[in-house]
Amino acid sequence: MLASGDKPEAPLIESREELVAHIERGAKPKAEWRIGTEHEKIPFYRKGLRPVPYEGPAGISALLHGISERFGWRPVYDRDKVIALEEPSGDGGSITLEPGGQFELSGAPVQTIFQTCEEVSRHLRQVREIADPLGMSFLALGFSPLWTLAETPHMPKSRYAIMKAYMPKVGKLGLDMMYRTATVQVNLDFADEADMVKKLRVSLALQPIATALFANSPFTEGKPNGYLSYRSAIWLDTDNARAGMLPFAFEDGMSYERYVDYALDVPMYFVRRNQKYIGTAGESFRAFLEGKLPQLPGEKPTIADWADHLTTIFPEVRLKRYLEMRGADSGPWRNLCALPALWTGLLYHQESLDAAWSLVRGWTGEERQGLRNEVPRLGLRTPFRKGAALDVARQVLEIASAGLKARACSNLFEDETTFLRPLNEFVDRGRTAAEDLLARYHGEWGGDVRPVFTGNAY
Repeated sequence: MLASGDKPEAPLIESREELVAHIERGAKPKAEWRIGTEHEKIPFYRKGLRPVPYEGPAGISALLHGISERFGWRPVYDRDKVIALEEPSGDGGSITLEPGGQFELSGAPVQTIFQTCEEVSRHLRQVREIADPLGMSFLALGFSPLWTLAETPHMPKSRYAIMKAYMPKVGKLGLDMMYRTATVQVNLDFADEADMVKKLRVSLALQPIATALFANSPFTEGKPNGYLSYRSAIWLDTDNARAGMLPFAFEDGMSYERYVDYALDVPMYFVRRNQKYIGTAGESFRAFLEGKLPQLPGEKPTIADWADHLTTIFPEVRLKRYLEMRGADSGPWRNLCALPALWTGLLYHQESLDAAWSLVRGWTGEERQGLRNEVPRLGLRTPFRKGAALDVARQVLEIASAGLKARACSNLFEDETTFLRPLNEFVDRGRTAAEDLLARYHGEWGGDVRPVFTGNAY
C-alpha cells in the first residue's frame, strides 16, 4: 500500500468510460512486460521477543530514518510521521508500513527473476544493517505467531484509522488481517483485454494452489491455530464485499468494463484532500462518480481517487493496470523468489498459459470456491476431484518450469527454473513449510513456539 501526501491535481472524471480507459492503459506489448515482487515481514526485538512500536529510539520510525540516511531512500510523510520510503534511483521501488508494523518492500518492475531476487537480497542486507544495532529482526511467516491483537502496535497512517473503525462492521477477522498477517505478492503485466482475462482466470483458479504451496502460518498466540495458512483463512471472514474469488470473471463477456462495474460497487474507505484522509467507509464510488458522495456533495472524483479506490479492493487476484497475485504467505528468502518464478512461468509464456488454462477451464465455480475454502486448513492434502491439491500442484509446477525454460533467462550457471526448487521440494515430500513447523513444535520445540523467532527470521 503506497502512501503519499496530497494527491496530484487531475481532471475530474466525467464518465465510467474514463475509468475503463485508466485500466486499459496498463496493457503493454510483451517486450515491455515486467515483474514486480512485494513482500512483508514482521519486526520484533530479539530480546524478549516483543513487537516493535513506531516511536522510540529503536522503533520503526528510527528504522525508516536510518535506512533513509544511510542509503538515500526518500522519506514520505503522513502529517509529520515518516510512513514510507521511495527508492533513490526513482525506478519505482518503495518501502511501506502495514498497520501492525509489517515492513514491506514493494519492488521495482524488472525483467527477470534473477533481478527481482537480487533486489530482495539487497533490501534485506540494507534493512539488517540498520536493524541489527537496534536489536531488531524480522519474522518470515504469514501470521504473527505469539502476540495478541492488543499487544500488536499500530502505525500512524491516517487511512488505517479509517479501516480500523470500519473492519469490525463487515467481518470478524478484519483487524487480524490488518495487524497480524504478512504476504508475498507478484505483479505481472498483460498485453490486451483478452490476455488480461485469460491470465486473470488462470491465476484466480490456481491461487488456492499457490496458497497451499506457500502455507506458512500455523501459529496464533503461541499455539497451533488449526490451519496451515491462517493468513488465507482470515480473508474468508474479513470483508467479502471486497475479497474473494471473483466468480464473475469466468462468465461470458468478462472485460475491463465488467471489472470496473464490480469496483464501482465495492464500498469505499476514504478520499484524500489537502493532505488529509476523509473517511467515506461504506459509500459507493458509483455515487462519487455521480457527484453524490455525502462527504463531498457535488464533487466528482479524479483518476487519482479511482487509483486510490482500486488499492482498497482485495480479491485473490487484483486488477489495476497490472495483475496482482495475492494468495501466498510470506516466508524465507527462497520463497520470496519462488512466488514470482511460479507465476512468471505460468503467465509469461503463451504455451504455458494455454496449458494452465486447459488445466482449469473445466473447473466449476463450486470447485474453485471449495478449493479456496479448504486449502487454508489442509494445504496440499485438500481433496480435489479424484485426487488432491498436491496432484494439481505437481502439474502446475511442470507447466511453470516449461514456461521459465522457454524464457531462456539465465546467469552463468542456471536458468530461472532454479527458483522453483523449494516448491518442487514441497511437492516431492507432500508437506508444506507449515507442516514442518508444526512437527518441530510438537517434537524438538516441546510445545514452545518461541524457537520460530530464531529459525524463521531475517
